[in-house]
Amino acid sequence: MALVAPSILSADFTCLAKDFKWMSDSQVDFVHIDVMDGHYVPNLTLGPPMIKALRPLTDLPFDVHLMIDNPDQTVDAYMEAGADIITVHPRTSHHLHRLIHRIKDRGLKAGLALNPSESPRDLEFILEDLDQVLLMSVNPGFGGQSFIPSTLEKTRILRDMIQAKNLDIQIAVDGGVNAETGKALVEAGAHMLVAGSYIFGSKNRDQALASLRAL
Repeated sequence: MALVAPSILSADFTCLAKDFKWMSDSQVDFVHIDVMDGHYVPNLTLGPPMIKALRPLTDLPFDVHLMIDNPDQTVDAYMEAGADIITVHPRTSHHLHRLIHRIKDRGLKAGLALNPSESPRDLEFILEDLDQVLLMSVNPGFGGQSFIPSTLEKTRILRDMIQAKNLDIQIAVDGGVNAETGKALVEAGAHMLVAGSYIFGSKNRDQALASLRAL
């Protein structure tokens, strides 16, 4: 059974309390929160005050994906706001190893995200320090994009790297995830599927969620 993390980037921001109640009632595995700064990616979303305001709405773990420049400067605010997992992009930090352990030293899980053009092999010397690797199967910045097929091979490569080192690392995939692409990803080695428009844009959210969980 696949873990499922609905991405609130595709939720209705005018009634987030309603959407969070649905996620809690449905007992999804994680709430995926995309943070964008308008610099690292061409979009602007939310920050620590919004995450702090959303935290009391559910006991579900928050998987916070920082698509921002210089996360070293602001990561403490996201940790204090209520994140449970914080994922950053390797090329946004000058001292990546230090940042990863700064997150882990606070008792949170730490992850790295790879864009479509980046290789899992780039993580060879930091893989053992990670709790999660998030493979972007679209170019980051906007929801509703089409799945990039080469992500399947990247998932297999990453799975083999993790197994070769006998590590306990979660492989998550974000972008263009639906029942069809999700099936292929789980077969390739993915543990968690991040889905935004497929869930929140569906006429039947429960059915969409069930179709991913069943994979």
